[in-house]
Amino acid sequence: MKAGELAARRLALQRTLRSALLSLRDALVSGGPLVLLAAGLLVAAYGWLDPTPPKLVRLATGPAQSAYAGFGERYKAALEADGFEVTLVPSQGSQDNERLLREDAADLAFVQGGTAGEGRDPEPGLQSLGSLFVEPLWIFWREDAARALPGGRLAALAQLQGLRVNVGTEGSGVPRLMARLFDANGVDPRRLRLSRLEQTPATTAFLAGRLDVLVFASAPESLMVQMLLRTPGVRLLDMPQAEAYARRLPFLTPVVLPRGIVDLAADKPREDVRLVATTTTLLAREDTHPAVLQRVAQAARELHGQAGWFQRARAFPTVAHGEFPVAREAERTYADGPGLLHRWLPFWVANLVERMWLALGLILAVLLPLSRVVPPLYALRIRSRVYRWYAQLRALEDRAALPGADPQALGAELEALDARVSQVAVPLSYADELYALRSAIALVRSRLQAAEGAGPGAAAAVPAAVPAATSPP
Repeated sequence: MKAGELAARRLALQRTLRSALLSLRDALVSGGPLVLLAAGLLVAAYGWLDPTPPKLVRLATGPAQSAYAGFGERYKAALEADGFEVTLVPSQGSQDNERLLREDAADLAFVQGGTAGEGRDPEPGLQSLGSLFVEPLWIFWREDAARALPGGRLAALAQLQGLRVNVGTEGSGVPRLMARLFDANGVDPRRLRLSRLEQTPATTAFLAGRLDVLVFASAPESLMVQMLLRTPGVRLLDMPQAEAYARRLPFLTPVVLPRGIVDLAADKPREDVRLVATTTTLLAREDTHPAVLQRVAQAARELHGQAGWFQRARAFPTVAHGEFPVAREAERTYADGPGLLHRWLPFWVANLVERMWLALGLILAVLLPLSRVVPPLYALRIRSRVYRWYAQLRALEDRAALPGADPQALGAELEALDARVSQVAVPLSYADELYALRSAIALVRSRLQAAEGAGPGAAAAVPAAVPAATSPP
């Protein structure tokens, strides 16, 4: 390939690149205001909607080795899989958890049914994510401590007089529940040998024989419950009046521990045991971010939706009954399940799109009509690169028509103008307008040359080479 051809190709490539860069620059300048407006609207919508939840979530659980503590660990694992940082706040139980919520020491907490009872309204500023599971009242008694009772067994709450009974710490909510049961049975608590040890030391004392009766409320998943149900010499109080208790105390539910559910091979328990139970509610502060509530509700649906000792599959979580107002995020999640975006996208992405889609729709509705201005503005910028030279060319022609015009000086100006125009780059789609300008320059050049050959003053007789029709609109 000859050197001339290489140089021509190199020049053509340079012109193409320059044209592309200039075209890109003009496109950015033409559409830049629209892009800036869209970015500004997005930032404003993001600040107003606040779609991104805080990373840190504080969950108040319960005593060590309790069902609340166990479920707390499961919630922590579920939430941390989506990038949250979960801090488990141990407590004495239900009442203590409600206090932690009021004092803003926790964002979420497990609370036992009946907490808002006793004639008072639910605590303001709190909302429910639904009932998660039933929490039976377990009243375990030692067989050796009941030998002196009629029939050699503990059969009713009225027989607790004279026995050493632990009803748990005040923060657990069980003492208040037992007080209401004692009142319903006409039992004077002052005649009972009550203690209020925490769950773990109370269980140790019970197994060592220093307590006769151990009372606590917990889900059957509790390690303490599982262990005591299998311990020889320990029995569980059957409550044949469970239905009556539920009618008298609406936050209670009668449940049955089926025969053999603990150990089919050993046939434990050897008969159905009737119990009363509260439902455990997951409470949250009203100022908790909606995205956190949504993710926690999804976790609740996953963790508590299976069949258990006291419920069928999908019976929990539920918002059918409760003492606190229910969060809308929980209602939607339990009714419809996770949305399509949450099934296929990471939580943070799905949450951002889900909470911003309405704002995005409004922004598009505003920007689409405005976007129609961009193509004409782009075309105007490209054409102005050519049309602005027509004004100089027309002025040069007007000067050539004046008496005494110097064709040689005007010709030199025209050559300088042509040199500058030759450096103008436009996209190929607008090249016809550039070549039209260069043709007009060539026409003026030929007329000036003709006037120069005709002698001084002849340029004034030369007609205009750039008629009004060729001027830019």
